[in-house]
Amino acid sequence: MLHGHGDDGYRHPSEIVADFSTNVWYGGEPAGLKEYVFSQWPRVNRYPEVLAESLAARAAAHHGVAPGQVLMSSGTTETIYLVAQAWARRRSTVVTPAFAEYEDAGRLHDHQQDFLAWDDLRVDTLINSDLVFVCSPNNPTGSVLGPRVLETLLANNPRTVFVLDEAFIEFTASAETAVPLLARFDNLLVMRSMTKAYAIPGLRLGYVVASAPLIARLTRARAPWTVNALAAAAGHFIFEHFAVVQPPTARLLADRATFAAQLAENLGLEIFPSHTHYFLGALRHGTAAALKRGLLDRYGLLIRDAANFRGLTPAHFRLCTRRPADNQLLVNALAEWTASRA
Repeated sequence: MLHGHGDDGYRHPSEIVADFSTNVWYGGEPAGLKEYVFSQWPRVNRYPEVLAESLAARAAAHHGVAPGQVLMSSGTTETIYLVAQAWARRRSTVVTPAFAEYEDAGRLHDHQQDFLAWDDLRVDTLINSDLVFVCSPNNPTGSVLGPRVLETLLANNPRTVFVLDEAFIEFTASAETAVPLLARFDNLLVMRSMTKAYAIPGLRLGYVVASAPLIARLTRARAPWTVNALAAAAGHFIFEHFAVVQPPTARLLADRATFAAQLAENLGLEIFPSHTHYFLGALRHGTAAALKRGLLDRYGLLIRDAANFRGLTPAHFRLCTRRPADNQLLVNALAEWTASRA
């Protein structure tokens, strides 16, 4: 899906006062990262490492796995399409509602596709697919998959590779990374993003952690030089300063609780629970597409129309928590919007 994601304000003539449509940390990149990346500019005069090998080794050391268990990418979306390519013409299951690229990548590479509702994914679920795409914390719902659920699924479905998207793992207190399960299961592939928590989506950077045979399979399908030199430099900086560059998750979650509670007082809205800093809402009357246009034109506020997530409706929208003053702008705007349509 080329369009229909969040952070699409560039496609609209209106000035964006506050962007609630993207799940990227609103506070900007870590202190010192921009200066370090700019200092590495001479690296663009030469080709980067073919597979960003030195950064992969650093990521492997960070997670306590072997270097052959990590493959860098130009973001999770590249990883998704690479996985679909490496298992071309096989059968895949997508746990929904979900990021549209799982489905689109599978369709591009001729997968037979099944869809499984998140609430139907339980410890006793048996999977008849080669791959399962599941996101935890889930985008767009903010739900998390319990470690015992995943562990049991891995054990009960040894011929199925579970592709776990942890793009938002830094933004929850309800789940930890599943990477340690790789010590016991070779049918797990964990995708990680380095753009959301560190506010560098324009650089495009991510990686995948899995057993050495799965990484080898992905590498055989991989194009060279997809991680550019400046993105790789940013990755080295992040791992070098890892302890001090993390987003303020506890504060974000507290602000989300306040934000969601304020919105829940609006009788024209239904607000759904979440384990992370973004969450779903739904209009009781009208469409999210019309709401998005109205908020942009009248208030300069951008939200994510969530109608194109499989399993959701034209009334659904997704919001990401921002600073309290911005959140209040949206609370007030939504109050005016729903009152005008009561």
